[in-house]
Amino acid sequence: MKARIPRNVNGGGAQNMNQMIKQAQKMQDQITELQEDIEAREFSATAGGGAVEVTISGKKTIKSLTLKPEVVDPEDIDMLQDLIISAVNEAINNVENTTETEMSKITGGVSLPGLF
Repeated sequence: MKARIPRNVNGGGAQNMNQMIKQAQKMQDQITELQEDIEAREFSATAGGGAVEVTISGKKTIKSLTLKPEVVDPEDIDMLQDLIISAVNEAINNVENTTETEMSKITGGVSLPGLF
């Protein structure tokens, strides 16, 4: 008894491979475009009810830091440091969350570690 090979098992292999390569290239182009877009954006966050505001770039470098005068208390430097750290961390999280959301749109939710 001979085994029957279903049609199209080996047929079109090169054509399918070319299509997969084109799709991968398109995804790579979209990822590069997204990376450039994210890096060009600015992300802001506040702490202490707006007493501290920080703006960072998509590259996660601080662009500006604004302190309201009432938050500057020479007797309580620790609180000011905590507010600054909180605002910076929130801004960084904003960059990362935006990147993750936008990336999942391109990759269909498949995680590709190390892209950003």
